[in-house]
Amino acid sequence: MSQKIAVIAIGGNSLIKDKGRSTVQDQYEAAHETTKHIAQMVKAGWDVAIAHGNGPQVGFILRRSELAAHELHEVPLDVCGADSQGAIGYALQQNLQNDFLAEGIDRTVATVVTQVEVDAADPAFQHPTKPIGSFMDEEQAKRRAEVDGWDVVEDAGRGWRRVVASPLPKRIVEEAAVKTLIDAGVAVITVGGGGIPVVADEKGQLKGVAAVIDKDYASALLANRIGAELFVVSTAVEQCALNFGQPDEEWVDKMTVAEAKQYLAEGIHFAKGSMAPKVQAVISFLENGGKWAIITNPENLERALAGETGTHFVP
Repeated sequence: MSQKIAVIAIGGNSLIKDKGRSTVQDQYEAAHETTKHIAQMVKAGWDVAIAHGNGPQVGFILRRSELAAHELHEVPLDVCGADSQGAIGYALQQNLQNDFLAEGIDRTVATVVTQVEVDAADPAFQHPTKPIGSFMDEEQAKRRAEVDGWDVVEDAGRGWRRVVASPLPKRIVEEAAVKTLIDAGVAVITVGGGGIPVVADEKGQLKGVAAVIDKDYASALLANRIGAELFVVSTAVEQCALNFGQPDEEWVDKMTVAEAKQYLAEGIHFAKGSMAPKVQAVISFLENGGKWAIITNPENLERALAGETGTHFVP
């Protein structure tokens, strides 16, 4: 029997149900709401790599660093990404291992702290747009820009914020290790938060950079590189919709790449900050050899795999 490999991309916000439930324990419990469905997928014969977002969690790490700056060194953004990969990976890893035990599944789980190479010449570095960290007053913002070289912008009258680049992923540095683990039957948690962004010098030496890689783009690249048959984007809605949020909203069961491109071009269906990058990542996966992709929410993963719900994408 040929190996069935799936990459599942989980949003960082899915670990936080609301602002009132954002503690470490809350996030651990929320992680289980996803892993129990992934365990059923593994039970059905899939080998899996699990990617996850980390936006809120990196925000928490940065805020703790800012509050402690009078006593301790601040944490660089790439290290915040590594910290979040470890912590979120731990929560997903332990939950999934417990699910395997409860279901009698003889599998192990491993988290790989994953670097993702980006191009130092990516145009995104010339036009940083991704806000990170806390709001600042103008004086503080300009001081950080002068002293630390930050790019800062005024945010709709709410204050100033640091912005960083969001370059496209080029290479998953630990790809071979991830593939080896999957081939050995290990469920792997990887490319957390889109991966720790790194650039290579002329000798190939790597160095972390202050940037944010889109988790769905990195997950799609991972899926292609490890030969995944299926790419699942786990999000807050059961299906994609045309005219989302409008009176003529229409939920979509199936979509071809050509249709998805048309809907994106129309610019009225998929929000730029939420669904659009997910659909773009799916298109990239399918155009680069992928066979099948699904966008759905965690609680409907098994039904989506059975073809009962979710939005299914095909070449």
